[in-house]
Amino acid sequence: MANVAPFVDGKLELGTSWQEAQKEDKKSNSLDKNAFLQLLVAQMKYQDPLEPTSNTEYISQLATFSELEEMQNLNANNELQRASSLVGKEVVVKTVSDTGKVTYDSGKVNYVVYENGKAILGVNGEEYPLDDVDTVADSDYLEAYNMATALIYAVSRLPSLPNLNISNKDAVLSIKEVYESMNEYQKSFISEDDQKLIEDYIKKMEDLIEIEKNNQPNAGGSDEE
Repeated sequence: MANVAPFVDGKLELGTSWQEAQKEDKKSNSLDKNAFLQLLVAQMKYQDPLEPTSNTEYISQLATFSELEEMQNLNANNELQRASSLVGKEVVVKTVSDTGKVTYDSGKVNYVVYENGKAILGVNGEEYPLDDVDTVADSDYLEAYNMATALIYAVSRLPSLPNLNISNKDAVLSIKEVYESMNEYQKSFISEDDQKLIEDYIKKMEDLIEIEKNNQPNAGGSDEE
């Protein structure tokens, strides 16, 4: 419930609690319309009967109240429209824990709900305030980013190039399959140095496979004289 400052002899008394409430209002950059209405009612109730507030002042204050309510409704509608426009889009949300730890989550916005004057987005089964949205990206961008990240991680788990051996065959062939399936846009998310390293791993593994094949005994029996 909003704090209401008392009127004494027709004057508004701003005590410590009211000043604290005012600080909170300044933080939010808006005065709650209920608090504004209660202020107006309190002014009417406790006005000095010898110097009553004029009708003109009341009309002016009521007009201010109407403008405030209209502005708040407009802000709420704008926020809901912004949130609704994100449904079906890929977003990255940023959250900060009580300990200051920053975490990111990415995924498609599945739905939007409006609770307590705030738009809430449904992403990956979790709900986040609209203010937590850090980045809005199209699906092609996220797909390319995720493929490049996964590929670089897979390469980092391989032994160094000089120590690569045939036992790493399956891992390198999996990397080759993904790398060769990527288009130019997706490959652009991988640095030129990393692209060259991937190609070097693939080339060396192909050489190792060829050597292994040549070292295997011929199948089908002995040579005829």
